[in-house]
Amino acid sequence: MKAPTRPTELFTVLPPAVAYAELATRLVPLAQAEDVATEAALGRVAAEAIVARETLPAFPRSTMDGYAVRAADTYGASDGAPAYLRLIGEVLMGTIAREPVEAGTAIRVHTGAMLPPGADGVAIVEDTNLRGDELEVMRAVAPGDSVVAVGEDVRSGERLFEPGHRFRAQDLGALHALGMTRVSVRRKPVVAVLSSGDEVVAPDRTPPLGAVRDVNGVTIASTIERAGGASFPYGIVPDDEKLLERAARRALEGADMLVLSAGSSVSARDLTARAIARLGAPGILVHGIAIKPGKPTILALCDGKPVIGLPGNPVSALVVAWRIVRPIVGVLLGMPVSDDGLGDERVVEARLTANVASRPGREDYVPAKLRRAADGVMEATPIFGKSTLIFTLVHSDGLIEIPLDRAGVTAGSLVRVLVP
Repeated sequence: MKAPTRPTELFTVLPPAVAYAELATRLVPLAQAEDVATEAALGRVAAEAIVARETLPAFPRSTMDGYAVRAADTYGASDGAPAYLRLIGEVLMGTIAREPVEAGTAIRVHTGAMLPPGADGVAIVEDTNLRGDELEVMRAVAPGDSVVAVGEDVRSGERLFEPGHRFRAQDLGALHALGMTRVSVRRKPVVAVLSSGDEVVAPDRTPPLGAVRDVNGVTIASTIERAGGASFPYGIVPDDEKLLERAARRALEGADMLVLSAGSSVSARDLTARAIARLGAPGILVHGIAIKPGKPTILALCDGKPVIGLPGNPVSALVVAWRIVRPIVGVLLGMPVSDDGLGDERVVEARLTANVASRPGREDYVPAKLRRAADGVMEATPIFGKSTLIFTLVHSDGLIEIPLDRAGVTAGSLVRVLVP
């Protein structure tokens, strides 16, 4: 009788970008949205296009402390031949400027104040001397100098943000400037997090010799939260195929996505693959990624929901969580599917300070410290450690990316660094 095919016999590897695309391009973003206060929208993702309802600024404003003038009255002014104007008033902050600037006159203004009628520029304080009501202007002012025109910031009807935009601090400030105190955002994907392994115990327990505390549960959950998801812990399951499948099925039923980390042994990874394969169609899409650390990763789509099986080693699991899990959460939020999942927002270029060995055919990620060198260039110093040592990542600022086609990188080379 022929023995049943083991998942390890089907083990193949795909480049990380290809593996990510295999899953990402099949996902449908969550359709649900919710209304939240703008101040609570940091890091949330826009559910719809947002259009400006007002024009800003609504009135011409001074950008400097100084004097509102007619630019023509200052032409040719210099230290040796100043222009002389008569000060006729002041625009107080938050008030309407009613008195006009006429030929040969000036009105005092402050940063942000309304520009009075007739003025087309501001002579800044540093370029003037005031004696009584006589203003001495020692530098010519051009039309528009130190002035913000009506609508120069934004105009009513202008599209501000597209669906899928992740809100930053400056975005929230812009919305408040327009009086938008609530905003429609995508519902956070609920991601169930499950750890497995006979050797894994809860972090509040003292592990017996041969066992370890669960590290992956909190690191994966934290990565999901930073990506914009809502993590839901499902605890630890022993290396029992039926128990693991039952726990995974229950977790996935109440979530939009499931991430589980397997036990450390090959047999544990086998039973994880078998359990995932039975969670729904089409099942496993990728079993093995050309990445170090993190090769024994599983990507699956089970009845429309993404399922990701991570390695048990803490560093391997976290690297793949940064590299694959985080952008998949973004896809569920309606963010664009990028070529490699990384985009540019979390990648910096740095100069390598030491040689790093690598094997062609896989994408290597090496922890590194980042610092600014004396010449202003960002430098990356590799930190070498095994994939079981979580403090290797604690002491790092990012991960040096060694491309698939490179047999190592030499000191002095420019490299990409993933900054989680």
